[in-house]
Amino acid sequence: MRLQNKVIIVTGSTTGIGKAIALRCAAEGASIVLHGLEENWGKEVLTSIGNKNAVLQIEDISAEGAPERLVELAIKAFGKLDAVVNNAAIVASSNIHTTDKAFLQRLLAVNTIAPFSLIKAALPYLSEKHGCVLNIGSVNAYSGEPNLFAYSVSKGALMTMTRNLGDTLFRENGVRVNQINPGWVLTETEIQRKKDHGLAADWYKDLPAVYAPAGRILQPAEIAAAAVYWLADECGPISGQVVDLEQHPFIGRNPPKDTSTIKGSK
Repeated sequence: MRLQNKVIIVTGSTTGIGKAIALRCAAEGASIVLHGLEENWGKEVLTSIGNKNAVLQIEDISAEGAPERLVELAIKAFGKLDAVVNNAAIVASSNIHTTDKAFLQRLLAVNTIAPFSLIKAALPYLSEKHGCVLNIGSVNAYSGEPNLFAYSVSKGALMTMTRNLGDTLFRENGVRVNQINPGWVLTETEIQRKKDHGLAADWYKDLPAVYAPAGRILQPAEIAAAAVYWLADECGPISGQVVDLEQHPFIGRNPPKDTSTIKGSK
């Protein structure tokens, strides 16, 4: 088992990519601090892993003191902390015209500031174990789609933070900080989001090749499999790196206008 005896906080792990990462990490031998907003879903994940190897906190990660409480829960339940996965995020459509200051601040609070706060709260314990941080970003971090303006800004800031802390914290504390940028992933929330946009219930079964050369988009479990490497000791001294996980080159891609409305990435 590649994560045997490690203790890992995974934010936003009641559903989607975070849930897949939590389940895969547990299968690899780790104890998990689950976190999210959906209590019923969280309890299901907790049951899947088992109370012996997982605990659950239901709370908005941007709430005052929430990161500190997550760290305290990890130490109380398992006595140490080896890794943090910053996965919790708001994925919301907006452009320059529909984004106001309050909306932008809300996305930055959850997608960028909360990960910073959790890293800072966890740092003393991660330093003890020469642990690591894995930030879950998005290919939209590079510039993003027109209808994902605020989200893209928040993920771009997260990517810069990863690069910065990946150098600083590894040199000063022996703590690795890396990031994976998923592309388009078939999560439960993404299925519902596209249905809310007016697409058919099975929209993901017939996608334009420009978006899905493989004939499908990524599964959460495939992102989780990649996450394990960055959390495991086999990663070695690699830090400050950002890796894109998509089936085509995202940067510079210009999809046809008649199919662009279907696209949406993590």
